[in-house]
Amino acid sequence: MKNFKIIFGFVMLFVLSGVDTWAQCAMCRGSVESSMGNGRNNVGVGLNTGIMFLFVMPYLLVGIIGYLWYRNSKKNLQERQFIASRVKQAYQG
Repeated sequence: MKNFKIIFGFVMLFVLSGVDTWAQCAMCRGSVESSMGNGRNNVGVGLNTGIMFLFVMPYLLVGIIGYLWYRNSKKNLQERQFIASRVKQAYQG
């Protein structure tokens, strides 16, 4: 569990420190620059939000699946240990 907390901390540090990582393709950048020349900045904000949404979602899904797998494996391990202790008690008693 301690390793999970450390890894989660590093991931959150990486995600939260990436404020300046807004990226755009060449065509999107040209579109934003031409719209900013006309005085409209909302196109660039929308493009950046869309890009970040597409970037974050796969990692979020993998993280959720990994957490559910981890929780399920812990539950199965506890059940196996409980059954093993009951069998051990039956042989000793």
